[in-house]
Amino acid sequence: MPTECSAERFDFGVVEGRAVEAAFDGGLVMSDAGALLLGATDRAIDLVGRFANCFRDHRRQELIEHAVGTLIGQRVFGIALGYEDLNDHDELRHDPLMAVLAGKLQARRGNCAPVAGKSTLNRLELSQDEPSRYHRIAYDAAAIEALPVTLFLEAHERPPEQIILDLDATDDPLHGHQEGRFFHGYYDCYCYLPLYVFCGRHLLAAKLRRSDIDASAGSVAEVARIVRQIRARWPFVRILLRADSGFAREALMAWCEENRVDYLFGLARNARLVAMIADELAAAKAAAEQTGRPARRFKDFQWRTLDSWSRERRVVAKAEWTQGEANPRFVVTSLKRAEAGARQLYEDIYCARGDMENRIKECQLDLYADRTSAQTMRANQLRLWFAAMAYVLICAMRRIALADTAFANATCGTIRLKFLKIGALVRISVRRIKIAMVSACPAAQHWGHAARRLADAAKARAAPV
Repeated sequence: MPTECSAERFDFGVVEGRAVEAAFDGGLVMSDAGALLLGATDRAIDLVGRFANCFRDHRRQELIEHAVGTLIGQRVFGIALGYEDLNDHDELRHDPLMAVLAGKLQARRGNCAPVAGKSTLNRLELSQDEPSRYHRIAYDAAAIEALPVTLFLEAHERPPEQIILDLDATDDPLHGHQEGRFFHGYYDCYCYLPLYVFCGRHLLAAKLRRSDIDASAGSVAEVARIVRQIRARWPFVRILLRADSGFAREALMAWCEENRVDYLFGLARNARLVAMIADELAAAKAAAEQTGRPARRFKDFQWRTLDSWSRERRVVAKAEWTQGEANPRFVVTSLKRAEAGARQLYEDIYCARGDMENRIKECQLDLYADRTSAQTMRANQLRLWFAAMAYVLICAMRRIALADTAFANATCGTIRLKFLKIGALVRISVRRIKIAMVSACPAAQHWGHAARRLADAAKARAAPV
């Protein structure tokens, strides 16, 4: 039979003699009930509060409705839940769960919602160094940059013997006329060129940069800041810096050598390097033609450029023959031969840096770190930091609550889908706020386990030392 719909009710036929009807009359029903875990994670690591402390609020406190902590938490929780646009918050400000996460069920003013709308959040993002009439909240960039490293250090009960810091630059395509917009020939688009630094899954830095620069530009200062902060807490930890050939620059390698930091960088091939492994390429070609499968040989040697390097350095070459042609690859390192042989250095240590690409994809695809559509670089850097903090929050939830489950290595997008996007009916009474989640939730058992683990972590943090 044809579907009949009215303004109040939607008919969808009959199933076994029963009419199927739908209407928007369920009352306080939400689709993000799992975000309670985000709030629990924040209580366990105190991310939002410390992030909010990185802002200077010059507003008259007796006149404001939404504190800085509310605005910061609303933005971070919103991105973690998949709401990357400020426009989304014109509806989210009436969401009871956002009010619960903010710890504020009712506004003091009759014409306000418990949490902020898009205009208030937009003024936060467009903050300036000095307060103006319409922008009275400013951020401390140095304090924000230090926070992810602090959270990384706190995530370890004891200092590790060695850590590996992965650096990479990626494209952040632009579709408007933002400040700092340049066309990048390699990526074939107008873009920014943000610099990311990770240690495993831990995000340590997300630096927005113009794209008319070398990939390694600013990396010495960024690495020096991170290493200094790490060694202030872990003075004896060994640090290995790992990156592709875009970072094999004299300035960065010389800094590492002067500051007891090891490095392992890709090295762009050239005619001189390829000539160094002519015999190994010939042997690989012969082996490949004989077996019909790709073959590779390795060579370990000292090498330097004609004029850009200040000294000879250890280079490891992979001489590979595959699909009927040569595929040589090179890396340069400060690691000694006794610590890692040529094959181990390339296959086991260097190639593992590819996992960082997945972390960047999580930031940009799952948490919208590339949503840099504001006019100024300053505002877009703040947007990038909001996405970075959302990533740090979800990673902390995964580390604390899901470590011994099937979701221990799940991406941020999977965690959002399985644990955060849960339908629920909200009942608010004088004594309690009851969030009745859907009984058929596939991850209900894991969700309960995660909630208990996070509650224990929050209690441990609150307990006096």
